[in-house]
Amino acid sequence: MGDTLPLTAIVLAGGLSSRMGQDKALIQFEGVPLLRRTCQLALECVSEVVVVTSWPQRYRGLLPNRCTLVQETPLLKQDGEQPIPHGPLVGFAQGLIPVRTDWVLLLACDLPMLQVEVLQHWVKDVARAETAKDHKWINGQNSSSAAIAFLPRHAKGWEPLCGFYHRNCLADLTAFIAQGGRSFQAWLAQHPVEELRLPDKQMLFNCNTPHDLNVIKKKYTSRKIET
Repeated sequence: MGDTLPLTAIVLAGGLSSRMGQDKALIQFEGVPLLRRTCQLALECVSEVVVVTSWPQRYRGLLPNRCTLVQETPLLKQDGEQPIPHGPLVGFAQGLIPVRTDWVLLLACDLPMLQVEVLQHWVKDVARAETAKDHKWINGQNSSSAAIAFLPRHAKGWEPLCGFYHRNCLADLTAFIAQGGRSFQAWLAQHPVEELRLPDKQMLFNCNTPHDLNVIKKKYTSRKIET
């Protein structure tokens, strides 16, 4: 396998964008909608992208080739009458069902500072760990066996929406959701996860509000001027 890894990306675009006041997936960054930009970057690392969304018709025309839309299905209350909000964990599980590669790259659609070079370096790290079979190293360090995910960390814990998951986690994830689990952090706490080195914390910046968007646009503009 060497430094290559058969890989599918799952991009989550099912949020309501209530704090932003407009659909985050359609916000233009460098003249490109965030969802399209995320898919384009992912396709530099993977062979296929699965976009999970409640609004496939809204996004169908803006996706690059080799992108497949998966309709996100709302969970029903126990009485079977009204759907309930379920968050990104359920969207991930639904997107994982059609995947056939052993590993997936999971991304939120609202990560304007994604760096393809970092993603490609991570792909090589995961591929080498997979080749070792017992996952004895990652980033030059010893690591535990049977990791279900390779993820960067931030101040609040794992960053679940920018990292790699093994497809075999689906059965356990489905059981966790069936028991009422909705938290990525709570689910990940039950399993071995390997840490990916993050050279630039800004890469995980996501846009939740108009203020966030203005901040990141100013930072990105100043960065381009410096380089």
